[in-house]
Amino acid sequence: MSGIFLTLNAGSSSIKFAVFDGDSHTDAPLISGKISGIGTAPVFAAKDAQGETMDADALGALDAAVEHDTLIAMLLPWLALHTEDRPLLAVGHRVVHGGRFYSAPVRVTPEVIGQLETLVSLAPLHQPHNLAALRAVARWRPETPQIACFDTSFHQTQDRLAQLFAIPRALSDEGVMRYGFHGLSYEYIASTLPQHLGDTAEGRVIVAHLGNGASMCAMKNRASVATSMGFTALDGLMMGRRCGALDPGVVLYLMQAKGMDAAAIETLLYEKSGLFGVSGLTNDMHVLETSDAPYSREAVDLFCYRAAATLAGLVPAIGGLDALVFTAGIGENSATVRSRICAQLAWLGITLDLHANETNQTVISTKDASVKVLVIPTDEERVVVNACHALLSEPLPEIYP
Repeated sequence: MSGIFLTLNAGSSSIKFAVFDGDSHTDAPLISGKISGIGTAPVFAAKDAQGETMDADALGALDAAVEHDTLIAMLLPWLALHTEDRPLLAVGHRVVHGGRFYSAPVRVTPEVIGQLETLVSLAPLHQPHNLAALRAVARWRPETPQIACFDTSFHQTQDRLAQLFAIPRALSDEGVMRYGFHGLSYEYIASTLPQHLGDTAEGRVIVAHLGNGASMCAMKNRASVATSMGFTALDGLMMGRRCGALDPGVVLYLMQAKGMDAAAIETLLYEKSGLFGVSGLTNDMHVLETSDAPYSREAVDLFCYRAAATLAGLVPAIGGLDALVFTAGIGENSATVRSRICAQLAWLGITLDLHANETNQTVISTKDASVKVLVIPTDEERVVVNACHALLSEPLPEIYP
């Protein structure tokens, strides 16, 4: 398939991008990179297929106030220049929330945009930026097909009981239910399990996606059975800046005793909590692990404690545990966090090979452990580009103007 595919992942403070060859989209990307530090001090970084740094000053000095849509509008012509204006076959986007509307990737239309806008309040840190990316591409290349891939889709295999809250039925019928997130990451890991686990891949597996955003997914037959995140991406594990599971009474207390309004509570729970809030220092796990500050140690300890407790709580949903997979930024890189979590789960049959863990090998459990523990790098871009390739064979409607 002549031409190129572009994938975009517009997050709360970063934009990740990758360019793939249309004829060999399963190979490594031709170009990959990110703009990080959006909202504070944006930094551009990119590398070619050989891993060589590209044009570090490509976008020039970036003002802290510059927004996602402006940055994407600057990025797209740079990508065109460095791909020699090869035909752009499609642009694939990670979209955090698809609600009950979408159980699979879709082609972007005005109707799709309208439905995704109704979900902004459920993913306020991500959905607006996802939509900004869709619109920026449409303004730049209105004729180019765009594909939306949803973090919530993977979890639609769950039983209804796993999706329900114990609230009045009318609210559940309106869509107030558990959706789950990080689905593109889980989909990728699920696709790789057979090569690592053989027949056990179809067994009882929990994947721990541990990064600035963090969640876990319990799988059987490589399908989602239960997950830690719920109605929004606030629930479940403690995260970089998000609180994770919280007694709803705390929100009532903040409103009634502290006089906080919805906007202030949203900022507190999404941006000032988690590792950042507990440590009072940073949401960077590496910095916290090497800090001597007592609150830093407590933040790491709490992260690991909550992760172990959440993992243990997912085991009954799949009737036991055959394998545990760590992935994402912290899961792939922090031997300390993996070790502390697993130490609290020895009763499940988890025993780590300390050398394998410290050296970030793929299999980090001992040979005689009843639960196999692995570290597998995730690749959400691969899932998105595969979806683009699959859907491009069908006629594509006009993009949203």
